[in-house]
Amino acid sequence: MRYLRYTVLIILFVLSYGSKRVNRQKQIPAYYELELKGLNYRIKNGLSDFEHSKYIEKQVKRFIQRWELKGVSIAVLKDEKLVYAQGFGEADRQGNEVHPGNLFRVASVSKLLTAIAIMKLVEEKRLTLSDQVFGPGAIIDNQYFKDVRDKKLYNINVRNLLAHSGGWSQRYGDPAFHSLSIADKVGDTPPATMDTYSKYIASRQLSFPPGTQVSYSNVGYMFLGEVISAVTGKSYEDYIREDILIPNGIIDMHIGRSNFAHKFPNEVDYFEQSGSQLIFSYEGSGVQVPKSYGGNPIELLGAAGGWICSSVELARLLVLIDGYPNVRDILDDSSILEMTDNTYAKGPLGWRSTSGHGAWIRTGSMAGSVAMLKRQPDGLSWIFLSNSSSWQGSRFSSGINSFMNGLTSKVKDWPQQDLFNYYPIENLSLATN
Repeated sequence: MRYLRYTVLIILFVLSYGSKRVNRQKQIPAYYELELKGLNYRIKNGLSDFEHSKYIEKQVKRFIQRWELKGVSIAVLKDEKLVYAQGFGEADRQGNEVHPGNLFRVASVSKLLTAIAIMKLVEEKRLTLSDQVFGPGAIIDNQYFKDVRDKKLYNINVRNLLAHSGGWSQRYGDPAFHSLSIADKVGDTPPATMDTYSKYIASRQLSFPPGTQVSYSNVGYMFLGEVISAVTGKSYEDYIREDILIPNGIIDMHIGRSNFAHKFPNEVDYFEQSGSQLIFSYEGSGVQVPKSYGGNPIELLGAAGGWICSSVELARLLVLIDGYPNVRDILDDSSILEMTDNTYAKGPLGWRSTSGHGAWIRTGSMAGSVAMLKRQPDGLSWIFLSNSSSWQGSRFSSGINSFMNGLTSKVKDWPQQDLFNYYPIENLSLATN
């Protein structure tokens, strides 16, 4: 039933959006088929060949070798057009080449999708950023929050969770990545669920009063997924896909899967840095596994770090929230301003960092993957995804930022194309917008 619902949504997108862009001739059935599959099945390597391609390839290969990465996918936007999309290195253990349509885990980039969803619900007046999250009469009003150890938990509002100011710290590690321990503390049998985490936070003392400090919190975003589900009556993933992504032509983003056997057909394999240790499976089987395959509960991380996507579909999402005028954003200007306000303990929301001059950054890293996107004030934006983790962990993002800044500053003239509008159909006539 879920996949039938998705298909209907995609068809509606094609009819309402696609028909405005294409001269409906004999090729239209082929066009609709490609639109139903989405960007990931239209854009291939080689479409971005131009005078600087060899230079970019050389630099990326050197970066891959230096940091012992397996594969990388890069997308570049100029004035909200997808001017460059290319894969480098190995997508999997069979040595297949990375393509722009390959899916990657994007870890904490997922928080940007969650923040977008919250702001959309705020615009629709279905909730406010000041709404109480936990307890009687709050958004999440279940048995676990009828009586809590620390009454300050009842003061947590939606904005606090978005801004990492809910009151939890990582003084004793990140609870999101210690689900076996969390289950043990509350007496649950693994694998842990959101009920497990509800019991856990209800039984703990907050590290600081909500809204007074900032401490990065995956758990806070995991509960934002529960907020979205409670307000919409849909699962978190269904709401994001059905109400935000698919209506805007983003077909192939999903919550990923923890185990290799359940990976998506066009998803890459993940590679950890040399010397990585095995850990016990999050499922509680007692078996030791790689962190990237069974060590971390990807589905449970969900709203905090569970999404997988390609560089090109992530680029399409970026142009819908970047505040630039060429493509209409899916959020109001006031919402975009709210998300990028970097006032301490108030924001930014969803973004990792924002600056007053217009540089917005979202990073993500976990065992076997690293992701970064950046919106620059000069109209240039970029996406960098890799299926390999670095020994530097989350600090690796600074190296990516330096590399991509240097790379893009050397290229003054990007291709005069928009790959968002590319269709590999001979003689297909595209109308201009």
